[in-house]
Amino acid sequence: MSEQRVVVTVRDCPGRLVPVGTPLTIPAHTFVTVTQSLGGNFTVVYQGNMVRIDGTDADALGMEKFELLFENPGDEKIHEEQIWQALETVYDPEIPVNLKSLGLIYKVAIDQANGKVVIDMTLTAPGCGMGPVLVGDVKYRVALVPNVKSVEVELVFDPPWSRHMMSEEAQLETGMFY
Repeated sequence: MSEQRVVVTVRDCPGRLVPVGTPLTIPAHTFVTVTQSLGGNFTVVYQGNMVRIDGTDADALGMEKFELLFENPGDEKIHEEQIWQALETVYDPEIPVNLKSLGLIYKVAIDQANGKVVIDMTLTAPGCGMGPVLVGDVKYRVALVPNVKSVEVELVFDPPWSRHMMSEEAQLETGMFY
C-alpha cells in the first residue's frame, strides 16, 4: 500500500508501538491512518505514534484478515518447514522483502520435548530501530505453527549481515543484484 488511508477501528485492536515494540490496544471506533501494508502487516498512526498491527487483526481495521494456515500433521511435533513458512510472512517494514529472503534468519532450533522454537536472527544494521518490532513479528507468527508452545528470538550480529545473504530474487527486487 503506497497511499495513506484513514480508517476507523471496528473493534479493540492489539498492536505494538514502533520502534520499541511495546504492546498497546487501540480502542474500537478510533480514527487511525494506515501508512503501510506489507506481508499482511500494517503500520498505522495512532495518537501521533506509529503502531504495528499484525494482519491477523486486519479485520479490526475493516480490512481482510490475514490467515496463516498450517496443516496439523497430527503427530504432536513441530515441523521445521512450517516454521520457515511462518518466517516467510514476516517483512522488513522498510524493505518490501520477507526476513527469510533477506537472509536475516541465521538459525532455527526446535526443542520437541518442550514445544519450543529458538531462532537466531540479525538485522540489516546493528542500530536498526525496528529490531524489537521485527522480533515481535517473528514470535507472533511462529507461535501460530501447530504444536509450538513458546518462541525465543535471539538477535545476533555475528556474522554481520550483508546483501550477499539475500536470495537472488530479493537482490533483484531491491536492485542490489550486482
